[in-house]
Amino acid sequence: MDLLNTLVDKGLRRELPTREEALAVLATSDDDLLDVVAAAGKVRRQWFGRRVKLNYLVNLKSGLCPEDCNYCSQRLGSTTGILKYTWLKPDEASQAAAAGLAGGAKRVCLVASGRGPTDRDVDRVSKTIKAIKDENEGVEVCACLGLLSDGQAERLREAGADAYNHNLNTSESTYADITTTHTYADRVDTVNKAHAAGLSACSGLIAGMGESDEDLVDVVYSLRELDPDSVPVNFLIPVEGTPLAKEWNLTPQRCLRILAMVRFVCPDVEVRIAGGREVHLRTMQPLALHLANSIFLGDYLTTEGQAGKADLEMIADAGFEVEGTDQVTLPEHRATAGGGCGSHESAGCGSHEGAGCGSHQSAGCGSHEGGGVCGTADPAAPADEPRTDLVTEPRTDLVAVRRRGAGTDLAPNA
Repeated sequence: MDLLNTLVDKGLRRELPTREEALAVLATSDDDLLDVVAAAGKVRRQWFGRRVKLNYLVNLKSGLCPEDCNYCSQRLGSTTGILKYTWLKPDEASQAAAAGLAGGAKRVCLVASGRGPTDRDVDRVSKTIKAIKDENEGVEVCACLGLLSDGQAERLREAGADAYNHNLNTSESTYADITTTHTYADRVDTVNKAHAAGLSACSGLIAGMGESDEDLVDVVYSLRELDPDSVPVNFLIPVEGTPLAKEWNLTPQRCLRILAMVRFVCPDVEVRIAGGREVHLRTMQPLALHLANSIFLGDYLTTEGQAGKADLEMIADAGFEVEGTDQVTLPEHRATAGGGCGSHESAGCGSHEGAGCGSHQSAGCGSHEGGGVCGTADPAAPADEPRTDLVTEPRTDLVAVRRRGAGTDLAPNA
């Protein structure tokens, strides 16, 4: 397929695909799916070999959030029945992290619900970072605390944080449909604050919220413009009690196409399969390792994930290896560019003027016409061509609220 050959060539050169090419990946048929995976796999192996980075989540503060994000089980007024607790003490958080690190995780992600941290919260998290790093040589620590105020990113960096996560989640044009208590611009500002402080920026998306193909391409192009080192791709977990509980728009095939598109647009960036892989990729998870070079080990913030042992067996059976603490995740040209963030001029990230990186003027950002809602039949497909990417029965049996690990007396899943 000429499209895939072109995308592979561009990915190996770190050249930005056109929006039309990115959209074409999402529109490929199931008959071509393995060809798409194989093509994106060439790009993944060029920059990351067969290594898989393991990350482990510690939910420092669960629930009790004043924000109204429709996808989130910790949102204001949530009736999801999730665990609710206030801040873990540094030693409790370190103990929780130890389970994931023992399972092979290289990075610990410290997450707290809420709009953003107070200065006292930053002090608290700083002590937690120190406790974890004192006990574990070579561990990476990423903080995810919400919107940052001036100076807070610098304080986290001084405390030993390596990275900061704040996802864009969806396109700018549809952001107000999922959240009203803060803006898309607020999120962009926090990612930029992390960059400016010398933290490795981590920012990604959530697929499956009813967005169009154009929305998915918009947010991924916006992410490339922000140039994070890590792009987590979440697949919506429709938790009962959230406004999006009935949004079952994803199939394993669509998830693979989304991951392939992200890899082509962000060829040399850590692409992480985040929440929802067990729910939506299911038995096709091993194929996704050919596209992404990073996953979360064990459970998520409020829901259960695949058993950590099963994650490790899956990686080995698929012919991949767990990345060690002595290995550098990012390719050399990113890892040596001051935190690996890469300048737009030298790192192949596409200039604003010429590459159409999410530009509203030149890229048609957020256009819904002709896009089709995800999980629906492609209106451009011939009538006699069967579509197999249509959602049939929701797999609600695969969604389980976390009842173990941080905030409980039960052993974590790692």
